[in-house]
Amino acid sequence: MTELFAQPYDISATGFYFRTASEYAEKAAKLRNSAGCPVEGFELQFIDGESIDAKLFEALGVNQGNFPQFLDACDAWDDNQKQKVIIAVGECGYRFDLASGDPDDFDVDLYQIDSLRELAEQFVDEGLFGEIPEPIRNYLDYDAIARDLGMDYSETTIAGTRLVYRCA
Repeated sequence: MTELFAQPYDISATGFYFRTASEYAEKAAKLRNSAGCPVEGFELQFIDGESIDAKLFEALGVNQGNFPQFLDACDAWDDNQKQKVIIAVGECGYRFDLASGDPDDFDVDLYQIDSLRELAEQFVDEGLFGEIPEPIRNYLDYDAIARDLGMDYSETTIAGTRLVYRCA
């Protein structure tokens, strides 16, 4: 389960840990600063949870306005959806609204492989370059194909998983 910390902007108040939106609301409502006034502004920090959720938190710029949707997404989305959003927002510059966005709306080609060379080999095996007879495949320069693919595709690592992607 994902755990966040609410760090008050008011330096005379002490922050708190929380795991749900209702826990946050309860603790925030009770929090007072040294003058006895309610504390309203918090910086949210990712404390504990899956490493892919930490990357998602960072990519989405989670704050007081969208953290409930972030917590829901951590539970509801699969790793592929999280990876798509992290790449689309963090690497490709797309915007994403947690309140109304769908992670499957991004046009991101995502391959869970280690390198562009492996992608080149996969594309040849799948016939993307046409029918290539088996004896000729031994003479293909997969490194050159990988360099060409590097014009459109990039490599990254998210939560220990190597990925090759292309944003369309």
